[in-house]
Amino acid sequence: MRLASPSWPEQSDVFPMLKIAAMTFILITSSATMATAVGAAHRRDLRRAMTFVLLTALVGATFLAMQASEWTTLLQEGARLTSNPWGPPPFSAFFFMITGFHGSHVLLGVILLSVTAARLRKGRASGLGVEVLGLYWHFVDVVWCFIFPLFYLL
Repeated sequence: MRLASPSWPEQSDVFPMLKIAAMTFILITSSATMATAVGAAHRRDLRRAMTFVLLTALVGATFLAMQASEWTTLLQEGARLTSNPWGPPPFSAFFFMITGFHGSHVLLGVILLSVTAARLRKGRASGLGVEVLGLYWHFVDVVWCFIFPLFYLL
């Protein structure tokens, strides 16, 4: 779509790139906390696993709050699915669809992390269960690693 458009906004004119970089750092950091949780769960150190699962959920929620702030700013500036103050409407439409779809998966992950932390607290979560959740969380992180450069940098 970008190549077919006569013009496309400069990302640095639309997005606060330092904030986007911080969001990316935060989300990537959550992969480290999740990996630590998985290792602890496999060692049956449920207290440590719970701590790092909760930390991962907190970091994920922080990412979502930053994304909500970004969306709010863009909406206040006039960006909509059908309009774009910086140029062709598909720019805004793609932005909201792609980041919204990703954000919904992050939200689901935060919910699952919270449920898993409660299960760990009660001693009812297995290392395999935490590992499967970790695979989902890492997938969400990897998807962002594609969204970030393809939408925000190129």
